[in-house]
Amino acid sequence: MISKRTTELIRLAAIFAVFASPAFPCAALIQASQFPAQPSASTVSVTKSVGTVKTIDGSIIVLISDTGANVTVVVEASTRMVRTAPGQKSLEGATAIQLQDLQVGDRMLVRGAPSADGKSLAASSIIVMTKSDIAAKQERERQDWQKRGTGGLVKAADATSGTITLSTSAVGVNKTIAVHIAKDTVIRRYAPDSVKFDDARPSTLDQIKPGDQLRARGDRSADGSELAAQEIVSGTFQNIAGTVISLSPGDSTVKVMDLITKKPVTLKITTDSQMHKLPPEAAQRIAARVKGGGAGGNASGAGQTSGSPPPAAVGSAGSAKAGESATGNGGGLRSGGGDFQQMLNHMPAVVLADLQKGDAVMIVATEGSANSQPTAISLLTGVEPILSAAPNGGQAAMLLSPWNLGGGGGDAAGPNP
Repeated sequence: MISKRTTELIRLAAIFAVFASPAFPCAALIQASQFPAQPSASTVSVTKSVGTVKTIDGSIIVLISDTGANVTVVVEASTRMVRTAPGQKSLEGATAIQLQDLQVGDRMLVRGAPSADGKSLAASSIIVMTKSDIAAKQERERQDWQKRGTGGLVKAADATSGTITLSTSAVGVNKTIAVHIAKDTVIRRYAPDSVKFDDARPSTLDQIKPGDQLRARGDRSADGSELAAQEIVSGTFQNIAGTVISLSPGDSTVKVMDLITKKPVTLKITTDSQMHKLPPEAAQRIAARVKGGGAGGNASGAGQTSGSPPPAAVGSAGSAKAGESATGNGGGLRSGGGDFQQMLNHMPAVVLADLQKGDAVMIVATEGSANSQPTAISLLTGVEPILSAAPNGGQAAMLLSPWNLGGGGGDAAGPNP
């Protein structure tokens, strides 16, 4: 006969199965409506906590919960601990582990009784996904996004047929892809103030609109014109081409006159913001292409993106709309080969203090929200020849759009890996 504790561990395993996947934000996993509490003969309250191991000191573990709080977990002699693989929805194949097997960085679901003062949790059961197992799973997903991913600008989204039409247009390249959504397709959307893949939230097809950028992963048709999506992620981003009005190093912001909207915009610069200077020769080649240098040539010296999703394409009004990056199969500033993001990463890096009033810049930024300023994702200086070739900024913004979202942590397994 299966014991009550074993039954509860199996139930918790189903909850914990998706913790390693950025497709499901960890803070939202445990919902009473989805996993009703099992009846218990005990009147002692039971608490569940999910998070990452911060420190281990003997039998005391400090967990950084997915709400951001520190949780002190007391491991007792009766505590049952098991290790399960990321993605598993049951404890089949799980192995028993000991306290000494735990490491900082492991993911953990703890069930136990809170202390009287509420400052600690006496663990009755712990399910663990190790840091190394999660990293291995994320690497596999990263490679799969590269092999089976595509991205571009949303031209149309038909909720009735479950089809999204993507444009992977860039200078000299025009292509559309029909992305088909099924009942089991995972749909997520970037937060308006974040470009981190982990911050993307569960979404629905009716939230996707023309002008958004979208990345999809799935199986392609033989001719590459259709894709049956396993998962998609979308977002609305800004592409800005303009000149620096002022700098505020104290609060890490830059004010830019947007040539498209003819209005100033203040952008936040963070440690995740990629800031580079375009070499003059590369700027001249891109400017020549903007002036009509043809679809053949390499405007930048390196061309299509490869492996991670870049922001794409321009909206019809206001700042250009962009979002996910395209893969080697998606949109991008194409040429005979190479990786434009790699070229960008090899350009000289600059910091906020290097910018001067009047400098020409091209920027990809978050949409921002009522409570937050837009944040610069990528900022490129040395673009005067490009803006001279495209005085209204629109064509320049289109050139910037295929570049990778870049940035630091968070995008562990999906777009922008």
